[in-house]
Amino acid sequence: MTIARLAEAGGVGVDTVRYYQRRGLMVEPARPERGGFRTYGGDDLATLKFIRQAQTAGFTLDEIDELLRLDAMADRARVRELATRRIELLDDRIAEMRAARDALARLADACGAGEEGPCPIIEAFER
Repeated sequence: MTIARLAEAGGVGVDTVRYYQRRGLMVEPARPERGGFRTYGGDDLATLKFIRQAQTAGFTLDEIDELLRLDAMADRARVRELATRRIELLDDRIAEMRAARDALARLADACGAGEEGPCPIIEAFER
C-alpha cells in the first residue's frame, strides 16, 4: 500500500507517518529502482497501530521507541517496568484531575448560591 493508504488505515495523516519515520519509530521502505512509490505492508501497519495505541496509553515517543526495541529483544522485565511507571504517572494525573474537578465543583456551587457580588469562579481564577 502507499503511504497515503497506510496513514488512512492507521488513522493518522501522511505527515505523521513521515514524522515517525524521521524519529526512527518506523522504517521508510526503499524506493523501487525504476521509480514509483514506496510500498508498505502489514508489518508497517501493525507498527503504526502499535505506536498509536501506546500513545493512547500515555507513553511518550521516546518510551515507544524503547518499547519497540525491547520487543525485538524480548525484554519483558523492562517493558513491565515502563508500564508500571506509566501507570503510576497516570494515577498521579488522575488524582490531580479529580482534585481540580472537586475544586471547580465547589466553586460552581458557591457561584450558584448567591446572586450578588463577584462570582467565586472568576475570583478564584484571578488570584
